[in-house]
Amino acid sequence: MITEISVLFLSNSPLNHNQIPSLSLSLSLSPSWIRSHDSSASICSQFPPSSSSRKLGPKVLLPSSLSIAPTHQFLRSNDVVKPDSMSLPEVSAAVSVLLGFAPPASLSAAGSSKLNEVLVPNPFNRPHAVFVLEVRGIADPTLVVKQNSMLKSAYETKIDLGLKKAEIKLPDESEVSVFSLDEQSADYNDNEISNFASWMGGSYVPDTLEALNGELAIPLANGDQLKLHMSKEADRKFITSLLGLIRNFRRAMELHEDLLHSIHSPAELLTGSFDGIKVLEEQYGSDGVAQHGMEVLVAVMTKIFDLLEHAYKGQIVGAILFDGVAPVDSLNVVFTSRPSARWLAETKTPTNTTVVEVLLVRKTIAWITGIILLIATLLGVHFLLNMPITRDTLLYSNVKLD
Repeated sequence: MITEISVLFLSNSPLNHNQIPSLSLSLSLSPSWIRSHDSSASICSQFPPSSSSRKLGPKVLLPSSLSIAPTHQFLRSNDVVKPDSMSLPEVSAAVSVLLGFAPPASLSAAGSSKLNEVLVPNPFNRPHAVFVLEVRGIADPTLVVKQNSMLKSAYETKIDLGLKKAEIKLPDESEVSVFSLDEQSADYNDNEISNFASWMGGSYVPDTLEALNGELAIPLANGDQLKLHMSKEADRKFITSLLGLIRNFRRAMELHEDLLHSIHSPAELLTGSFDGIKVLEEQYGSDGVAQHGMEVLVAVMTKIFDLLEHAYKGQIVGAILFDGVAPVDSLNVVFTSRPSARWLAETKTPTNTTVVEVLLVRKTIAWITGIILLIATLLGVHFLLNMPITRDTLLYSNVKLD
């Protein structure tokens, strides 16, 4: 079945379809990160720093970026016919390919064909960095996406949720760095909230009598303002969730700088979830404040993606899944390291008969070896003691006899 979920593809300088070779999609796609139920996926292709993050609604957003030239585009241009729908395993396979790994062997031929229609079929042109963010609460943010000038060109496709979960299968941990965007802290202060308000073009009026009790106002694209008060639990959770998300993305960029100076630079996967919209919906309903909160989140992700583009020099793709129902993660990261030959040999469970036979052989070999060594030792001592003492004897060749 296909639910109200879609995928958005953005490309600021699309390539001509005739310039794209037709390769098989069996060599790229990796993290599957799409949620179940009413979720959507959107994939966007970003270019130079002028372009910002791509947004998704009940969709998964894969904002891909070009660092310098259009030849670095990771997603197909919008003039190419895209699939009408994708499944969670296909989305996860796409993430794996973007990280530079082969898609899982379980991916069907139809799934490989869909990936070939979405991704540029060049195995040497992968960003090797992907962030996957799951937004719970609003299942269809299409209206918000269309109001964002940088997301209007995004290609949208439905997500077939026949499977409610999928796995992002990755090789050994030494080949990919997985960073969690879910770490939360409680050490926020009025100054940090004020800086966030300024960053968003808004304002924050702190309470002179009590810390973290002020009013935050953030302007919206339509000229309205979203006003949130820190004294209200839902408003506070939404604000702190945004601050935590920004903090974690900045920490991820710092880690990226460290990895750049390492001898082996692994692929990078950033994964996390955002429940702030869900909190607003539970308190105020799906319209009004919750819808405005969605607009603020899109604006924040746009700014964050700009920062990521700069830090990663355009070599990053983002996938944002908007899910209005699923209470748990739909995409999980799984490492599939290659087992050694010894490990494979020991996977067979031995029977009692086999154990007895092995022990008998080992004991027999030990006894035979011991007997041979004992006989050799006795013979050696015997011949040594009965050796004639003459000048021809090697042992006494330098001894002068009277």
